[in-house]
This record gives sequence, C-alpha cells and structure tokens, in this order.
Amino acid sequence: MNVGERAGPVKLYIYHMRQDDARKCTAMKLGRHGLARVFFSLREAPRGAVILDPRAGRALSRQDRPVMLARGLLAVDCSWAHIDTFPGLRALRGPRRCLPFLVAANPVNYGVPTKLSTAEALAAALYIAGFREQAERVLSIFKWGHAFLELNRDLLDAYAEAPDSQAVLAIQARVLEALARGEREVELPPISSAPADEDAQDGEDAAHNAHGARGARDEQGTS
Repeated sequence: MNVGERAGPVKLYIYHMRQDDARKCTAMKLGRHGLARVFFSLREAPRGAVILDPRAGRALSRQDRPVMLARGLLAVDCSWAHIDTFPGLRALRGPRRCLPFLVAANPVNYGVPTKLSTAEALAAALYIAGFREQAERVLSIFKWGHAFLELNRDLLDAYAEAPDSQAVLAIQARVLEALARGEREVELPPISSAPADEDAQDGEDAAHNAHGARGARDEQGTS
C-alpha cells in the first residue's frame, strides 16, 4: 500500500534534552496527555521519522505527508542556541525539515517570530502537511493554543497549499521581504493546487532558507 493512503493520526515523538523547567515544558505536557511519546535517550529514537530541524535546507511541506504517516514526526526539545555543541543529534535518522516563518503564541515568546515551543512546532508541521484536526488537538491542551492558529492562520493555510518545499520557501521569502519593508499586511502569492508527489524522497533543497536569517536556531522546542 502506498504510504500516502494510510489512515490514522501521525505518531509524534519528542527527544527531550532536559534543558528546561519540566513544569513549563510543552513537550512533557504532550507526553502526559498521550499526544506524543517523549524519550530521553537517542537509543529510543525512531528511524525514518521526519525530523524538525531549523538548520535543514528543505522546508516541511505537504510532500512530507506520506512519510509522516508511515514513520511519524519528531521534534527535539532543547535550546537551539546550543544546538551546534551537541553532536549527538546527528544520530537521529530521518529526513530533516525546517519550518517556515511563523509567529509564536506561547506565553514566553508571544508575538516573537520563529521562537516556537515544541507543541507549536509539532502543530505547525501537522497543519502544513494536511493534518489540521490533529494540529488543533495538540494545541487544545494549552490555554493559549488557539492563539497560535489565530496569529498564523493565513500563513499556515498558504504553506499548506504549497505543493512542495520550494513553494513554501517562496512564500516565506515574500513574507520576509514585506516585513523588511515595514508592511503590516502581506499579500500572499497564489499557490498551485497541483497534487504533491507521494514518492518524494529526502534531500536538500537548493532554495535559500531565509528563515535562518531570522533566528531559526531558536525555533522548535525551547519549552
């Protein structure tokens, strides 16, 4: 069976590096509610899951949906400011994807671009790949969860309609250019609705990842 035909929710995994307060940690709360499997040893890491990595050259898109269904989605809960000092992360095996430009709604970084909590990062990836109900379920256990979707709805919808990573990055580039000009409202470009390639394989996209210039290393898992 083609992996794109499989039904059911995406399995969520979180590699927790114990770098934050467990009482305020969104990753641990997801684990307690049974919405994600949290692990602390690289030996427990699943193989082949899509890994959220702000250093990746390829953005997450709906092309990643089949692999997410088959293998799951993995986030790393850590301080990305110190990511380069922990070589063990290279032991994680799976296609690596960065998230495009989004704005945080968590209480620590409300309104700050790119500084998403682990829960926000997972929900954003699910939404972009077409798993909107699961994304809403992930955020539903947080009082501020609905605010993340409200702040980013137009962007998330545009990213979700993009057929591939290059199109996602093109939308991001347009958004960043508009923000650099001081525009408060960004006119998102029209997106082709052509179906994604179900057999897309891992690989680095040649498109420039403008997200890195906006502090992407602080994304995806600070709390």
